[in-house]
Amino acid sequence: MLRNGLEPWHLLVVAIVVILLFGSKKLPEAARGLGKSMRILKSEAKAMKEEDAVATPASVRPTTAYAEAEPSPVTTSTEPPATAH
Repeated sequence: MLRNGLEPWHLLVVAIVVILLFGSKKLPEAARGLGKSMRILKSEAKAMKEEDAVATPASVRPTTAYAEAEPSPVTTSTEPPATAH
């Protein structure tokens, strides 16, 4: 049953149900609203990318999460570790 995935008649049934639920008069209005929302989302995402590119240029951006951390000094001790009795 699920091996074949969606077949054309599945999509036809879904389209008929949507038309019956929302009516043919409201579908164009809903499609317009969805298109407008998609355009707004795309423009906001583009603006965020441009803002991020201006704020931190690629040459300054660290390549890993540890790039900004300073390495901790390595200490060596010649004394053996203390044991608790």
